Amino acid sequence: MPQPAEPLHAHYSKEPLDRLGGNLFHHIGSAKGKTNGTTDTTATGQPLTHYHSHIYSLLSWERPRTTALSFVSIVSLIVAARYLPLLRWLFKFSYLALGFTIALEIAGKVLLSRGLASSSRPRKYYTIPKDTVESILEDLEQLMDFFLIEIQRILFAENLTYTLAAFSAALTSYWLVRFLPVWGLSLILLSAAYLGPLVYVNNKELIDSQIDQIQQIVNSQATQVKEMAGQQTAHATHIVKQYVGDYRAKANEYMGSARSLPPVEQVTPATSQAQSGLKSAKEPAVDPIAKHVAKATSAEHDATEPAITQTDFPAAPKDDILLGEETTPESGAEPKLDEPLLA
Repeated sequence: MPQPAEPLHAHYSKEPLDRLGGNLFHHIGSAKGKTNGTTDTTATGQPLTHYHSHIYSLLSWERPRTTALSFVSIVSLIVAARYLPLLRWLFKFSYLALGFTIALEIAGKVLLSRGLASSSRPRKYYTIPKDTVESILEDLEQLMDFFLIEIQRILFAENLTYTLAAFSAALTSYWLVRFLPVWGLSLILLSAAYLGPLVYVNNKELIDSQIDQIQQIVNSQATQVKEMAGQQTAHATHIVKQYVGDYRAKANEYMGSARSLPPVEQVTPATSQAQSGLKSAKEPAVDPIAKHVAKATSAEHDATEPAITQTDFPAAPKDDILLGEETTPESGAEPKLDEPLLA
């Protein structure tokens, strides 16, 4: 039985980009996918497309001639689209071809009684075979899946190194697009994508050593920040506990002083209403008709009695009245003797 063919990316060495992506904070991410081209499946278990291996081998400069040719071709297309009127040339070629066809057809009918263009018509128009269409659609589907899978792997941080690189590219493009045209920004991004791995491959030892030093510095700084955060947290916790203890002691003191005071009867609105209701219940009920008759009788009685004036009363004595023994004429006639004052 024939053995199944190995995938195309199995013949390519992934060491250069793996080293570049693996040394950048190797503690980030899992061992299954250090880079987006390392394994044959995604983190969700989905198989990768063949475009993953093609583009990965292209950007890693495993085949320098093919990579250089693709880079020059894309740069030429960008420059041509910027400086050459390609769209005008397309329309010009279209109207020249159609005009030449019309001239041949008219000249043939006039001179030869048959059109030259129509006489050169093939017996059967050319069509695209079904197999070719299916292969093109399959390739197109694989290409779309490649972009969709890579966007999701970057968005959901399957490998944080690639997510950081995409973030840096997006942030740089956001600021550069304000000053550069689209074609200039495309040239910069294309040069970074192609020449970045080439620079790393040629200076791998130096770059790896610098990356290791940066990683050590980052780890030491992270450790210091963690220790400082722990100290600040412990200090803040101690202060909070001290304040809580102080407030608790004050609350206990206030509660003890409140318990030592005599109880004070508080009259609520409900109690006052109940007491007024009891008083009204204790008072005898008075008939309204009898009350009205009593008022009328008292008014008539006040009207029949004469008014008392001030002249009806005797005049008040002008001398002070002495209380005690009654005074007689004899006693009143006796002279008063002055007694000496005792020192």
